[in-house]
Amino acid sequence: MSPNLKTPFERVAILGVGLLGGSVALAAKKHGLAKHVVGSGRRQAPLQAALSRGLLDEVADVARACRDADLVLLATPLASMAAVLEAAVPELGPKTIVTDVGSVKGPVVETLPKLLPAGTTFIGSHPMAGSHLNGVEHAEADLFEGACCVMTPGSDASPEAVERLRRFWEGIGAKVLERSPEAHDDHAAWISHLPHALAFAFTHALRETPPAAGEMIGSGFRDFTRIARSDAALWGDILSANRKSLSAPLEKFGQSLSALARAIEEGDANKVEQFLASASDGLTRVESGSADD
Repeated sequence: MSPNLKTPFERVAILGVGLLGGSVALAAKKHGLAKHVVGSGRRQAPLQAALSRGLLDEVADVARACRDADLVLLATPLASMAAVLEAAVPELGPKTIVTDVGSVKGPVVETLPKLLPAGTTFIGSHPMAGSHLNGVEHAEADLFEGACCVMTPGSDASPEAVERLRRFWEGIGAKVLERSPEAHDDHAAWISHLPHALAFAFTHALRETPPAAGEMIGSGFRDFTRIARSDAALWGDILSANRKSLSAPLEKFGQSLSALARAIEEGDANKVEQFLASASDGLTRVESGSADD
């Protein structure tokens, strides 16, 4: 029988207690989805802060954190996940579900399941929620309310494990979708990774801005540049890991930017207006969910 929404995991291990890991911990405790939450990470100060704030019930090293855990959440940078999981392997059991919060699924799904002992289930997850702010001090119990969470279960994942993890994400407020790792990465490249790349590229170009231009900053500028304040190391990791899926979106954007630049340079107001008006077609197509898989 599938567990209901309020069937909690007995022991949840959060490996990497930052914004996302901390928010999962808070949300799981708020909604009664975890009886005991233990955190592990490289630095003790954030862990102790999370413990003092009540996000965690316990702090431990990776192996001890995962001992008897029925859910292990990898919330480290993508490049660190394999090494962290290897440290956890001796304590993983046949009833353990391992998932992650990584923004790229192809490399994760290709690498991590091969590290696991027989019987342990890996199911990739990507809760598409976050902030340009980093650190466990910004963790929020409601971060996932109404957010999309993409799960990428492999063929070896049991229906029971998939359903239990789905209900966990739904229990903390997320809307769950299932995708193949390849489809996830292609879609995320357009919806999440390309916008971040463009925001970073734009703010990089601002080094050439006339000094007094900053006096004119308004809400539009702040809205567009907010995500460029995101962690550079984190996003460098993400963009590099999803380079194959990002190639086509970057090329298409380059073509669109060149077309707009030509229309502006030609001084053709009608052509510029037509370009801007047609831009809403792409937005409508994505927001309506009609974009091709």
